[in-house]
Amino acid sequence: MSLRYVITGTDTGIGKTVFSAALADALGACYWKPVQSGLDEETDSEIIRRLGRIPSAHIIPEAWRLKTPVSPHLSAEIDHVTLAPDSLDPPETNLPLIIEGAGGLLVPLTRQQTFADVFARWQIPVILCARTSLGTINHTLLSLEVMRQRRVPVYGVAFIGGPYPDTQRIIGEMGDVRILGRLPLLDPLTADTLRGAFREHFDPSSFEKGIA
Repeated sequence: MSLRYVITGTDTGIGKTVFSAALADALGACYWKPVQSGLDEETDSEIIRRLGRIPSAHIIPEAWRLKTPVSPHLSAEIDHVTLAPDSLDPPETNLPLIIEGAGGLLVPLTRQQTFADVFARWQIPVILCARTSLGTINHTLLSLEVMRQRRVPVYGVAFIGGPYPDTQRIIGEMGDVRILGRLPLLDPLTADTLRGAFREHFDPSSFEKGIA
């Protein structure tokens, strides 16, 4: 079985796609976004290809592409598409695989199932992306509790934002979780600056085992 990670976040818009691009680049991985909600702007798969320099052949097509940029359950209803989470299985690859969820863990795929429910079934190590700014302690610890209640394997937390050492420390201690590093906000955000920042702030070898 090839190396696999699920990337999720404490919320939407925190930078997990940017982190996914950096990690896919570092590992030479394939990338899969199971559900894409919103097609009018650059999709997450397109961002990964651009920022991670990931070849198109290593971008695995989404299981569902939905037009409206809202929660997948509602977007599917608007598009008259039936999502079937129980049939959603990770693709097999010969390369490492990065799988990115949508929003946070309790974002609903249907009116009965969330992404956390799917992650629990998969049993693939999850990397939780979290802001470093105000409010992140509560959001991150709650997200960790959700995963542990569902017995989702937690690989660690990746922070995104400015340096808040005590915030990172208390989340690591109270959440009893591995802190993988912190990706700073980048301006400009390019493939080159992202690769450099990831190598500076993370140890790529810490992702090579994939054991939660």
